[in-house]
Amino acid sequence: MSVATLFTIGHSNHPLEIFLELLERHAISALADVRSSPYSRFNPQFNRELLQPRLKDRAIAYVYLGDALGPRSDDPACYVNGKVQYRRLAATEKFRRGLERLRNGMNSHRVALMCAEKDPIGCHRMILICRELRSEPMEILHILEDGSLESLAASEQRLLKQLRLRQLTLFDSVRDLILRGYDQQAEKIAYRRDDPRQASGSEEEAS
Repeated sequence: MSVATLFTIGHSNHPLEIFLELLERHAISALADVRSSPYSRFNPQFNRELLQPRLKDRAIAYVYLGDALGPRSDDPACYVNGKVQYRRLAATEKFRRGLERLRNGMNSHRVALMCAEKDPIGCHRMILICRELRSEPMEILHILEDGSLESLAASEQRLLKQLRLRQLTLFDSVRDLILRGYDQQAEKIAYRRDDPRQASGSEEEAS
């Protein structure tokens, strides 16, 4: 029995036609937008009102899940000193319901999660969402900027290298090391309320 495959993609500054071609190249049939706000100040071609009809023209469904799976929260309990705590966010009922909607969608569609960041290791789509799904019976593949695919396992190894994390003793498990990497990266990229660069709500500035 084959396992389901979940894709992720960052729209970055792609021209819309190039982005659509990447989706078609990998036979994506549904795009799940996980930006906290479905708009881009720097790349307005990815504003929901412009993107959704172009996806429809290519028979690609669009669903907005950023209210449940986005990197921000309106729940004060998800913040410590003004910064979102991904572990707390992932434990909320809203987030769990969002994951369930995603799983249900994967039963009938070839789904790609979309956020803004081109590199998954700098984006909550991997550091928050994929972390929660990594132990489930599914394959997770990132569509990179050039259209190539990178497995979640390969992305995790790249993250460890970037953070310069390595096993110090025989008692350090690879799994624990990877989870430590997720925690460290979450601390770096999580949305902070008092950061003036993030005040506008731009997804490019907080992922």
